[in-house]
Amino acid sequence: MNPTDKTSFLDTAPAPTLAFGIGLRRPHFDDLLNPWPGVDFLEIISENFMNFGGRPREVVKAAKERFPLILHGVSLSIGGLDPLKEDYLEKLKALADLVDPPWFSDHLSYSSHWGVEYHDLLPLPFSEEAVEHVVARIQQVKKVVNRPFLLENPSYYIEMPGKEMSEAEFLTEVVERADCGLLLDINNVFVNATNHGYDPYEFLGQVPANRIRQYHMAGHDDSRSFLVDSHGSHIHPEVFKLYKHALTEVAKVWTLLEWDNAIPSLEVLLKENQLVRKAASEALGDSFIVEVAS
Repeated sequence: MNPTDKTSFLDTAPAPTLAFGIGLRRPHFDDLLNPWPGVDFLEIISENFMNFGGRPREVVKAAKERFPLILHGVSLSIGGLDPLKEDYLEKLKALADLVDPPWFSDHLSYSSHWGVEYHDLLPLPFSEEAVEHVVARIQQVKKVVNRPFLLENPSYYIEMPGKEMSEAEFLTEVVERADCGLLLDINNVFVNATNHGYDPYEFLGQVPANRIRQYHMAGHDDSRSFLVDSHGSHIHPEVFKLYKHALTEVAKVWTLLEWDNAIPSLEVLLKENQLVRKAASEALGDSFIVEVAS
């Protein structure tokens, strides 16, 4: 389902539905032919499969036979000052053409500058200038890949100088003016709200619900004086509570369990995914829990 230049995101992106997925990571490649109960779709990190042959390519093809696949990138650096890398975008398009995802996504941040890759997602100033800069770059990405594009709200630990609006206002301005979608990371909302002193529930009420197509759920580290978005532990009860509110009051959309550090066994991931499904069932009732893949 490829949009044309004149078709809006809201017309081309699949309508919101409820489904539950986990990330396909290398430690679980050998498990791909085994049953994955409760998993409706898989999300793959784009950079792990772009321009790759051999086993990664065969794994993607095998996964596509069983599940809908979503592409999620970590190094697009949509907010960076360096020109977007044309070879990166072409490889991303080729992977999207192979996988045929309903959408692809990356983060509202920057991860490189002066040709140096930081291997981190760094925050942008919440300013009009930053909005205009990011919107222009999103248009370039959309033109090349030609599929619905989602931006994720990243976690951040300092506010960049030049703030002219709130985080929610900045996020809204970008996705509305760029005509793209929103991948709302519920854990990031909770982490940022706790670290920066705002109400996460008010934040959820301020973002454009009609542009949300996916949630991320993940664990965080609360062992310090501030929260760290670790993606390496079980989901915290307060994040589950916020997730239930998002489902009932904001949008009923696909939910992805992220666990990228200290990756556990598939059995542990499947159990955690079942807890996400259980939370959705408690919030919405069993009739809303509909699988999209066998």
